[in-house]
Order: sequence, then structure tokens, then C-alpha cells
Amino acid sequence: MTSISSRRARRMKNDINVVPYIDVMLVLLVIFMVTAPMITPGQIELPSVGTASEVPAQPVEVQIDAQGALALRVREGGAAFQPVDKANLLATVRAAITPNTPVVISADGKVPYETVMQVMDQLRDGGISKLGLLVNQTATGARQ
Repeated sequence: MTSISSRRARRMKNDINVVPYIDVMLVLLVIFMVTAPMITPGQIELPSVGTASEVPAQPVEVQIDAQGALALRVREGGAAFQPVDKANLLATVRAAITPNTPVVISADGKVPYETVMQVMDQLRDGGISKLGLLVNQTATGARQ
């Protein structure tokens, strides 16, 4: 009889006892519920468009017309565009700016994007860091 009872006592179980995992989960839930009200959220102040500061210096504008010709002017009252070729663009822009002067690129809507990017890359490679694109804000959203 001892051999039969020893066979029945050694049978293995194939299920997992999940009660300790539930206990750990409940303890963590209580900890998070107690500590969450004590955490103060950080305050982030984002700038808005209406309160942006004025441009400190008059920017130099590089204009690309529909045929791809380049022109340059300092954006002051009454200043006219002066034509410049692509080879002399960097030297002409450097002569017209100071370290704090921004440079903006304005392009006709028919100019390929690749042409604008080539001008931008040429200026960036030349060490001009304050570079941006000029946007016509008065145009309507409809295109003809």
C-alpha cells in the first residue's frame, strides 16, 4: 500500500498561483494613489505669435523671381532690389550683413523648391546662421 499512495502524492500541478501578483499590484496601486496628489505639475510658458519680439535688425532679403534670377536688398523703406548672380551671392550677402542681421529668402510661387533649397544651402554653407523664409501673409489660400 505504500507504493500506491506514494504515486498519488507526487502528481504535479500545471496552474500558477496568481494571488501574490495581485497583492503586489494592489500595493503599487495604493502607493501611486497616495503619491500622485503630492506631485506638482511643471508650468511651461510657451511663446505666442502675438507677443513675439520685434526683429532687432533690418533683415537682408534674397529674392528669387519666376525665372530663377536672384536679387538682394536690405528691407528698409525705399530700398530697391539689386540683381546678383548665383556665384557672387554669398560675397554680396556677407558684405551687406553684420553678425546680428537675419537673412530671409523670398521666392516666387513658380520657383521650384529645389532652387530655393540650393540658395539656402549655399548661404548656410557660407556660415550664415540667421536664415529664414519670407512668407506672404496677405495672400489668400486659394490658388489660381
